[in-house]
Amino acid sequence: MEADLDAEQQQITEGSFSQIMQIDPRRARFPCSIVWSPLPVISWFIPFIGHVGICREDGVILDFAGPNFVCVDNFAFGAPTRYIQVNREKCCIPSPQSAYNGDDGYMQEETAGGDLRTWDDALRKGTQEFQHRSYNLFTCNCHSFVANILNRLAFLSSRWNVVNLAIFILSNGRWVSTASMLRSILPFVVVFFLGITFGGLTFLMYWFYFTCALFGWFLLGTYCFKNLIQL
Repeated sequence: MEADLDAEQQQITEGSFSQIMQIDPRRARFPCSIVWSPLPVISWFIPFIGHVGICREDGVILDFAGPNFVCVDNFAFGAPTRYIQVNREKCCIPSPQSAYNGDDGYMQEETAGGDLRTWDDALRKGTQEFQHRSYNLFTCNCHSFVANILNRLAFLSSRWNVVNLAIFILSNGRWVSTASMLRSILPFVVVFFLGITFGGLTFLMYWFYFTCALFGWFLLGTYCFKNLIQL
């Protein structure tokens, strides 16, 4: 009888968990996901660079948006255009245990010894840390925040940084919609076309130097001067 109750309780728990894992772009809800949106001006010239955030189990987006400020449920540069829903089985947290109880909200249970027991534990600890961090586009930015949390989760048992996180989003991210894809790519196409039309080789040269300088900074800061870019 007790075994039957345990099995029934597990089915209820798993069913509740799968229910809260539904993506809902209209409400900007992306449970246990990494989300991305283009940046003004910079993404017009380099469309692979953008703003990233990470979502709680209930789908609410958290993003490091300024000095000592982690934005909650108000993605800094508009609605996400790309997302990756993370497979929690590849994180070093219990599964399918969740801090979120659907309509009942969040459990208030604290973990013994400060160990991470849920996805939201890692987000909460990362948020607390970055609420005392100064924001800098080149040394401590939104990618640093998400990489910090992925390291806490030991996702894919990898050492995450701003470079491999950007590559991961670029290679695995899914477009939210066709309109989102156009919003991300069309400005670059227009700017690049106008640049080539009116600037010709001079525009291409400066665009190439700007792109190399930006990528070079993050590559050197990540792999050569490891204390330069914070995580």
